[in-house]
Amino acid sequence: MATKKKTKSDKSRISDESRTHCAVGMCNPQRVQGLKSNIKKGSTHKLVSIKGPGLFLAGHVSKQGGANDLTFVSLEIDGESVVNLSFAAASNLGLTQDNPYGLVLLKGGPVQNLTFGWPVPLTFKRSMELSVVVNEAGVAQIIGNVIRGSSG
Repeated sequence: MATKKKTKSDKSRISDESRTHCAVGMCNPQRVQGLKSNIKKGSTHKLVSIKGPGLFLAGHVSKQGGANDLTFVSLEIDGESVVNLSFAAASNLGLTQDNPYGLVLLKGGPVQNLTFGWPVPLTFKRSMELSVVVNEAGVAQIIGNVIRGSSG
């Protein structure tokens, strides 16, 4: 019985197909990171800017230092505000433990971490942007990460 021998192009096509099609959930997950240091009071920084389409799963912004926690975190999807609050507001609103809203502020010494994510990925068609506005002195550095991917 004759069998068809697989060629290199067949293997790469199969590999490409399995990479771009997934049965359920998010395909091709990827972490995208932005880091800023030497931060001045009153400055705005884009940490992550992604052109769409795509899916947003989760993210966080970690801040080291600061005098009053008036650093604002903003997540915009297709130009619409999804997250926009300061570290101080997250603390005052009691978002310091698990909650159904999808935002949690974690504190540990001079480092604070604002995490955000929802049970299902959020779709963006044009863009997804994570940025911060620093309205306090003494912030040494800010790191932002997002997990993004594509739909099946």
